[in-house]
Amino acid sequence: MQFQSHTLANGLEIVAEIAPSAYSSAFAFFVRTGARDETAEISGVSHFLEHMVFKGSDKRSAAEVNRDLDDLTANSNAFTSEEQTVYYATTLPEDQERIVELLADMMRPVLRQDDFDTEKQVILEEIAKYDDQPPYGAHEKCMAAFFGSHPLAKSVLGTAETVGALKRDQMLSYFQERYSPRNIVLAAAGNIDWDKLLAEAEKYCGGWAPFDAPRAKEPVVPQPAWQVIHKPLAVQEYVMQIAAAPAAEDDERYAARLLGMIIGDETGSRLFWDLVDTGRAETAAFGAHEFQRAGIYMTYLSCAPDDVAENLGRIRQILADVQKSGVTEEELRTAQNKVCAHIVLQAERPTNRMFSIGNTWIQRRQYKTVREAVANYRRVTLADIRDVLEKYPLAPVATVAAGPLETLPTV
Repeated sequence: MQFQSHTLANGLEIVAEIAPSAYSSAFAFFVRTGARDETAEISGVSHFLEHMVFKGSDKRSAAEVNRDLDDLTANSNAFTSEEQTVYYATTLPEDQERIVELLADMMRPVLRQDDFDTEKQVILEEIAKYDDQPPYGAHEKCMAAFFGSHPLAKSVLGTAETVGALKRDQMLSYFQERYSPRNIVLAAAGNIDWDKLLAEAEKYCGGWAPFDAPRAKEPVVPQPAWQVIHKPLAVQEYVMQIAAAPAAEDDERYAARLLGMIIGDETGSRLFWDLVDTGRAETAAFGAHEFQRAGIYMTYLSCAPDDVAENLGRIRQILADVQKSGVTEEELRTAQNKVCAHIVLQAERPTNRMFSIGNTWIQRRQYKTVREAVANYRRVTLADIRDVLEKYPLAPVATVAAGPLETLPTV
């Protein structure tokens, strides 16, 4: 494995982990923009723009973009989050230049009005679909409640009102403010020809005009909330709870992730054995999630409405026990083994390494080998767990439920 990085004159950063023996090559443009970078008026524009990137450029129509992706890739798509928009593809090594050219061309979309009008209806249907799904509604509302007026409170999809009112010129202005080469990373992993990649990046991206695209990173002030969304047609009740946790830049994030696995991993955790394995709940999970300058612990429960009160009481007791007494050496060792095995297994695919490299670089401008990533988890001690518990108490700040209950029993 060899890591390489380079920055073009216009600010576009290129990072790659090169594995000459790999059978495939993975590429992605990571754009440092998402829901937190939007104003309230254009909420949802990042995700909408992600769709529009696949609608063609001055060179290609939407049909040609999708035809070329089908011809070249075994796996290609895009996604938008609170903090980034990512366009990716995995292909054969001999098709490196063709896929770099295609992805680069897509990154300069023409944003045709007809395509904009058609895709707006697709987005509105997507919003309506998720509005009908109680787990999604609870997640969105809990994020909004916890973050309050902070930009991380914004929905990735936006609302039917904001997307419905969005104009093509507003999207173009947002693109011109955020899709600067200084705000983009081209990440690659697998069987990569590095010298050719640099030449291809210069050829297809070197002409992009640079400009500053700053991001506000104001501190988060967690907001207490207790909210119930009545969904009478739902069969189960879905409950989300959020507390503060380490941010993406904090070294405590490794201890927080292991703590989350011990408390609420889908197999072998305290919540699993107490609630899922016993049949008290369909799902009971707990985990840490990081953003720039902010982090959260999220608890997720889905169960029969009649069992909500008891299950929330059990979750509260489990969190209180961990807060008071910490975790055991055996629990920590088991969690370390699980997460390290997952890292190693995931690393066998260039696509997974590309996501890891691109995400780490765009968040922290760091590169970690698989061995270094494993070592970061292996060095976490019980004292580190106690420190993160003291600094970030587990007691939920915001609670939102969605389902057939009209009121949520307090516990």
